[in-house]
Amino acid sequence: MSDFEPFYDVKHSYEDNYEQGPFGAFAKALKTTPSVTSGDSSPYEGELEKKTSDGVVGESGFAAFLGQPVNLPFGIPAGPLLNSRFTTAAFRMGFDLATYKTVRSRAWGCNPFPNVLAVHPKSADGSLTPGSAELDEGVLADTDYEQPISISNSFGVPSQSPDVWQPDMRAAIAAAGLGQVLVPSFQGSRVEGMSEEEYIADHATTARLIKETGAKLMVMNTSCPNEGHNRLLCHNPLLVGRITEAVKNEIGDIPLMVKLAYIPSDDDLELMVRSTVGHGTVQGFSTINTISAKLVDADGNQALPGAGRDRSGVCGNAIRGAGLDMVARLAAIREKLGLDFKINGVGGVVSPADYQAYRNAGADSVMSATGAMWDAELARKIKSSIK
Repeated sequence: MSDFEPFYDVKHSYEDNYEQGPFGAFAKALKTTPSVTSGDSSPYEGELEKKTSDGVVGESGFAAFLGQPVNLPFGIPAGPLLNSRFTTAAFRMGFDLATYKTVRSRAWGCNPFPNVLAVHPKSADGSLTPGSAELDEGVLADTDYEQPISISNSFGVPSQSPDVWQPDMRAAIAAAGLGQVLVPSFQGSRVEGMSEEEYIADHATTARLIKETGAKLMVMNTSCPNEGHNRLLCHNPLLVGRITEAVKNEIGDIPLMVKLAYIPSDDDLELMVRSTVGHGTVQGFSTINTISAKLVDADGNQALPGAGRDRSGVCGNAIRGAGLDMVARLAAIREKLGLDFKINGVGGVVSPADYQAYRNAGADSVMSATGAMWDAELARKIKSSIK
């Protein structure tokens, strides 16, 4: 077990976490008085303030995230930051990029509890390999949360209605300190009887609702089952291209990043880049989300209760190799095509060495969900390691 209490309490429902969280060190952070910058753990603050006063960004260890200055391009991706209390606590703990959990154009319920189980791959290093037989044969999942940690991610992308999340997102944006950025995440919602054109329009509507909050950038989630059970939007690059065109028509110059799952084919990944960045609609990719696996208990039975939940996305330590692979391949495509887009590396970041591995692979920024959940000091540890 970690020395830290997870800021998202996996022993309680999503609804309870939304109303009562965050927990642990994040809860304590909310009770403290923030510094002027809210990023008092950053070694770059003074210099960042001096440099950004005349518009210069990108020297002496700080960077720009889709045009916004950041102390360190490290943070938390879509998932565990449920509302402005969570994102504000993340900022105060030194995470300079805080992603507001994916929102929709309408209220959307969560999968039944439990949503998070500890996952134990068979490999010696605890990794899962995309396409391996183990993913279909079954991976053990239970409540034994050991380090290095991997977990199930079985929420179903719940969302409050816009009349709830819009004012809360505005508060989240306002709580960011100097060199910190709130990153709103969104996706379209496919409902029964909806045409493809209506599905595309729903993405554009949700993006417009985010724009109304004053967001400086946003990320569109294409990596969760939007198209039906275990069907991912990012496996249809041409449709993603059409959707991002509609979204850009709504948001104009606001930078747009697309969240991707693992895409095994280089040709498909290049088609994704050509269909989006190549048409001027996307400014970056965030990858990866999770790896889908059949989860079983010690007796070989379905680990998560309910129809359609025999499989779940797995995140944490198990997916770091796949995340690094996707980042390196995207970086190679970027160089091959001579296109200018940013890469946000996600998956299995639990230590400063993991952060650096992603930067070395070509990531312009890095995020950690599971690692950060169990180690609220992760951002500070990374900053200390590179002073």
